[in-house]
This record gives sequence, C-alpha cells and structure tokens, in this order.
Amino acid sequence: MLLPELKLRRDKIRLLMAQQEIDAALIACNVNLIYTYGRVVSGYLYLPLNAPAHLFVKRPNNIEGEHVRPIRKPEQLPDLLKECGLPIPTRLMLEGDELSFTEYKRLAACFPETEVLPCGTSLIRKARSVKTGMEIEMFRRSGMAHAKVYEQIPTLYKPGMTDRQLSIEIERLMRLEGCLGIFRTFGQSMEIFMGSLLAGDNATAPAPYDFALGGEGLDPSLPIGANGTLLKSGQSIMVDMGGNFYGYMGDMSRVFSIGKLPDKAYDAHRVCLDIQEAVAEKAKPGAVCEELYRLAIDMATKAGFADYFMGDAQKARFIGHGIGLEINEMPVLAPRISQELEPGMVFALEPKIVLPGIGPVGIENSWVVTAEGVEKLTLCQEEILVIEG
Repeated sequence: MLLPELKLRRDKIRLLMAQQEIDAALIACNVNLIYTYGRVVSGYLYLPLNAPAHLFVKRPNNIEGEHVRPIRKPEQLPDLLKECGLPIPTRLMLEGDELSFTEYKRLAACFPETEVLPCGTSLIRKARSVKTGMEIEMFRRSGMAHAKVYEQIPTLYKPGMTDRQLSIEIERLMRLEGCLGIFRTFGQSMEIFMGSLLAGDNATAPAPYDFALGGEGLDPSLPIGANGTLLKSGQSIMVDMGGNFYGYMGDMSRVFSIGKLPDKAYDAHRVCLDIQEAVAEKAKPGAVCEELYRLAIDMATKAGFADYFMGDAQKARFIGHGIGLEINEMPVLAPRISQELEPGMVFALEPKIVLPGIGPVGIENSWVVTAEGVEKLTLCQEEILVIEG
C-alpha cells in the first residue's frame, strides 16, 4: 500500500490521540495492522504522536525498511524504542477490547512507568469509521464484483437443490470472481462463513449472533445460515453473501423465489424498498442514526408489518451498520445511537421482513455518505427474482 495512504490513516488516529493527550499507540491486532500498515503481520506497529511509525515484527522475517526491526518477545519493546531514538511514552494506548487479558497484561507490564490506556480499540474504530478516498474506491470495485455474482444466481439453481447446495454454488462463484472468502467481524462471539442463504421458515430461526436474520445452520457449532432446507415453490430465498473482494466487507442481500410467492410477500418486499428509499433520502451528513432507525420502524408499523420487521420471534435492533475492514463497524442505525453521519462513512442498510410460511423478503445495499447525501455502491436487480417456474 502506498505510504501517503498509510500516513493519512495514521494521522487520523494521531488526531484522536492528541485530543486525549496520548503519546503513542501499540497496535497488535490484525484488522488494525491492515489499516495502519497495509498487511497482516505477527508483531507490533508502534505509532508515536509526533514521530514516524515503527514496525517490530516477529513473522514474516522478510520485511525490511528504515523503520522495521525484528522482535522475539514484547519485553524487548522498551530497549528497541531507545535504539530507535524514541522516548518511553507517558501515556500509551492498547487495543483493550480486542487483545486477550493475558496479552494486554503482558504488554502493559513492559511499560511499568507508563500510564497504559485500554481505549485503542474504540479510538481506532472511530478513525476507521470515516473512509479515505482509496478505501471508498475499494468498496466501489467490490460492489461491482459482488453484483456480477448476484446477477448469475438464477443460472446456478437446479431443481431439487437444498439451500446448502445453492449456497455452495454461489460461494464458488464468489471465490472465482475474487472474493477472499474470510468474513471479518468485530467481537470474539461473532462467527459466520462468507455470509448466509436463508430459505423459507429457516429465516425465522433465532441465532446467537447479532446479525439481522439468523437461521438454524448445519451444526450447533455454527448455528447460523443454511440448514439443509429443500428449495421449493412458494418459498422465498434471501442471499446475503459478504463481498470481501479487496479486504473490505461489502454487504448486499437479494431475494429470489421458485415460482410465484403469495401476494403478501410482494407487498412486504415493496415496504422494504420504500423504507430503503426513505432512509436513503434522509441519510445526509448530520443525520442522526437513531432518527433513521425510527423512520424505518414507523414505516414498517404503518404498513402493518411491525411484527415481522427485522425478524420474527427474535428481532434485530438495528436497520443498518457501518462496514469496512470488518462487517460491523461504526456507525450503527439503531435506537439510542446519537452519532451523526459524516461524509466518507460507509454503511449497509438492510430493511428486512420475515413472513412465517413464506420466508424472508427485503433488501440490503452498501452506501457511502457524500457531501450531498448517499451513493449506492451495490447496483443490481432489487425486485424479487424468479429463478424457476
């Protein structure tokens, strides 16, 4: 990755550090290393407030550069800082919400005279919430590749398929188009493989994860997504695969059917499209996340679908979420979230309705906030598409 881009990202973090009088950050977690160094390494990026960043790397052992030093264990850090002409920080931040307790304590113990702060995770996530121009371009390219796959989904279906079999064919095509496969989420208790395909009443099954819709899954060890449901006429199918083509988690959902669905499904789907349009119209810089959420809830309620909006027995308490190097970044369009939208934020908007006996309907697209409003990044058919019959 180009140094000017990395400097831009690091300076965003430094600005937030300066506001809290933090002298330096020690970055060790994969996603934050990608953001600040451009790749995953085993080691530490040391980011001083007023000096160049230094990489102390364990593996791989072939990285070289002016500010790169090998390291075997974190206890070497103070001596390495002195060798690099850097002072021991007075106030140092660590990624307190991501490091294990043991690793956090070990790193903190390396700096006994330093005030160690756990705020690194929240501060860096705040910096990451407003994307750079290069990041937005990665989202645009990812959106095009994502849409190219979804346009081919009807050709992948064969009579007699289960949801698992169709999901495998979509996943294969995603990989052939360049999807990296891994679906990064924030939080140790959030797991999913590439995304989900939900057919019929499986969409009503609650899951332990904080995603919009659940699904029973194929095994209790990963209780989300496809569960082996036979795809049949009169049943809706929602495809929600993560579009990680360039390291950035694009998000898009589309609905398909085998044959015609009951009229109620098309009515509910139209409500979701109307909610998307209304929220997108209001989603300008300065818009408050909670107000956008309330707008969606009010529209679903007035349309008579409140009981099925964002789930059935278990509902998601959001209608949108920030996306980036992880699928669940800031901002979150949810109650009690007073954060305002800013130009450069990228988020997924996903109004969805689950109809017992039919399945899921609705829409999800990725959007970037511009100076004037929002731009849709995932462009393809949004109506329910018949794949057979």
